[in-house]
Amino acid sequence: MKALVTGGAGFIGSHLVRALADSGIRVHVLDNLSTGNVANVDPRAVMHIADIRSSETRTLLIRESPDIVFHLAAQADVQHSIHQPDEDAEVNVLGTIYLLQACHEAGVAKLIFASTSGVYGELEKQCIHEDDPTEPISGYGLSKLTAESYIRLFYRLYGMNYTILRYGNVYGPGQAAKGEGGVVALFMERLKKGSPLLIHGDGTQTRDFVYVKDVVRANVAAIRAADQRTVHVSTGRTTSINRLAYDLLKLHGSSVRPVYSPARAGDIHHSCLSNAVARHWLRWEPLYGISAGLKETYTSSMDSGKKGT
Repeated sequence: MKALVTGGAGFIGSHLVRALADSGIRVHVLDNLSTGNVANVDPRAVMHIADIRSSETRTLLIRESPDIVFHLAAQADVQHSIHQPDEDAEVNVLGTIYLLQACHEAGVAKLIFASTSGVYGELEKQCIHEDDPTEPISGYGLSKLTAESYIRLFYRLYGMNYTILRYGNVYGPGQAAKGEGGVVALFMERLKKGSPLLIHGDGTQTRDFVYVKDVVRANVAAIRAADQRTVHVSTGRTTSINRLAYDLLKLHGSSVRPVYSPARAGDIHHSCLSNAVARHWLRWEPLYGISAGLKETYTSSMDSGKKGT
């Protein structure tokens, strides 16, 4: 089997590429390196530096004719999407359309799409399910939701198989301190610098933090399951930003208290995603709780920091 991973030089993508290569799948990576890094890419993969909106992408897809395309490339910064919605839509909506057209021409058997809990906006529900209303409050959430609609449309028009995976807030080793869900990485960066942890808002806002290794397992499971389905990749549990901060400070052995700043536009206050559909259709469940995931992330982050000194 041959797979192509867009955004494969990024945080989640590079973890996925490594897992696919470990399973014996021939992997090609497509990344324009706007946020990714070639150093992240497993040497067993074939690297292609190009933008998903370029003619090079169409040529690559037709030439390589992968069986599976994992579409992770995106503009993932919520604040950027609010201030520059045109750029956000250009990458996330038009980029997905260009990729879908290329996949159709290349005869790709299935596309697996990385979407987001941000499509729901600020739903006042304790736990969100896949059939709940989608009311994004950021350009990022809206562009991802629109991309989902085009994927479903291409299935109806051309029979292109797909699975849409809506992630909770993904964290883990190698994450950059920016983009959606980057609060763990941002806290790690500040810990390494000896700076106090900065919290936007009062810290009572909650997220469904899901560890990157669990996200990778869900992507791999989707190769042969959950056709034409939209599936949450989540823990079904919430962690407040205050709890996250204090747990990391405890791991670090620091008694410094966090500092607070005003809440930001577009930030969701509460997010928790049911993973019942994933358990049923993907035969998947998260293996990492927040404590184990944070400990592994902290250890990896501090070890890499020591190597860089």
